[in-house]
Amino acid sequence: MLDLSLDTEGGVPLVDQIVDGLRRRIDDRLLRPGARLLPIRRFAEHHGVSRFTVVEAYDRLVALGHIKSRRGAGFFVAARPAVAESTAPAATDRAVDVVWMLRQGLESADGDRLKVGSGWLPADWMDQDGIRRNLRTLTRRADVRLTSYGHPQGYLPLRQQLQVKLGEMGIAAEPRRIVLTHGATQALDMVARYLIKPGDCVFVDDPGYWSLFGNLRMQGAQLVGVPRTPDGPDTEAMKTLLEQHRPKVFFTHTVLHNPTATNISPAAAHQLLKLAERHNFLIVEDDTYSDFQPGPATRLAALDQLERVIYIGSFSKTLSADLRVGFLACQDDLAAALTDVKLLAALSTSEFNERLVYLMLIEGHYRKYIERMHGRLADATGATLRMLERVGFAPYAEPEGGLFVWAKAPALEDAAPLAGRAAKAGIMLAPGNVFRPQMQASPWLRFNVAVADDPRLERFLAEQAG
Repeated sequence: MLDLSLDTEGGVPLVDQIVDGLRRRIDDRLLRPGARLLPIRRFAEHHGVSRFTVVEAYDRLVALGHIKSRRGAGFFVAARPAVAESTAPAATDRAVDVVWMLRQGLESADGDRLKVGSGWLPADWMDQDGIRRNLRTLTRRADVRLTSYGHPQGYLPLRQQLQVKLGEMGIAAEPRRIVLTHGATQALDMVARYLIKPGDCVFVDDPGYWSLFGNLRMQGAQLVGVPRTPDGPDTEAMKTLLEQHRPKVFFTHTVLHNPTATNISPAAAHQLLKLAERHNFLIVEDDTYSDFQPGPATRLAALDQLERVIYIGSFSKTLSADLRVGFLACQDDLAAALTDVKLLAALSTSEFNERLVYLMLIEGHYRKYIERMHGRLADATGATLRMLERVGFAPYAEPEGGLFVWAKAPALEDAAPLAGRAAKAGIMLAPGNVFRPQMQASPWLRFNVAVADDPRLERFLAEQAG
């Protein structure tokens, strides 16, 4: 009989102690596959705990796959499947690949990796206390549905609140024109699924949002990059491209462009909308980072009033990446069609998450939180610019706000090898080639200012420059 040392006076629940103790013995092979565990009653009597405690512990171990139950016979240690040796390429071999970038940014097991190339705030920058407080409030409400599907277009009060939010930007969008989504990523995917067929031409920013490029390639789209200037898309270059191509849609960031952190100018916005009307293509305006913009900015959806523009936003970057609440706004008939796409692909989005975001928006705390974030990001941007200057990197333009600095070293022709060396040093960089539609070589890198203050980054860049 393998005894467990259970601390009945400590702060760790007895169930957790039993589960952890038995799991360690199974993992250490002290309990071999097929071995029979003590019956529930005998285990309870031997260790001085209740049978209900043992039942819960055994049930958890069954759910985890460590033991299995045989009706009428008891509980037995389960045979664990052999783990095949991974044949995946080493991280350093894929340092310039889009999917590798996503994996490195999202996998949390590698806690020591410095994720300077990530596209979001560190968790400790976000309002975790506010989420917990509102979560407690929400779970105490009797009218909150915890076990059913949400409305096809999403939680109505949140759509009504978004009508107010968009109205403050000059965008008129009634709730029927707003569809809630599983983050901006699902919104972009829904639009691509509905509008694009294999072989269709699609215009994108160059440089632009690399995760979107991967999705569009998977849809079979032919990507054509529109050069990006500090004032927005190069409309003169677009005119030339339109003589050769007939795009179905143009995907662009207008405010706090990813990766350059620049904003479209009013003149460029007007020219772009004229070209869209003349050549009959739609524009998808991805405004994911809108709440990080510290002042007024030009938005295509405000100039166009959603006639030819599909506007996309999200709370993943400001409130919580884990809640995955985003939205799109567009014409009535298009909103209805995209809702059908949402239903076929995912049925609905989480009403609970949407209620939680709604509660955080209306309680009044969100605006103050965002105002503080503006100041903190401005300080971090200044520090990052000074650090990059010390190691010889030059910024593309003065950032308008937000998370990013887009910069390069004067002698650098291709940042991909530098990203590969950084990966070996435990630093995830975002090299410029992943932000280009055809993965063309680029000397630029995107730096997340909320992470760039780590001294390991400056040491590494200084060593490379030396």
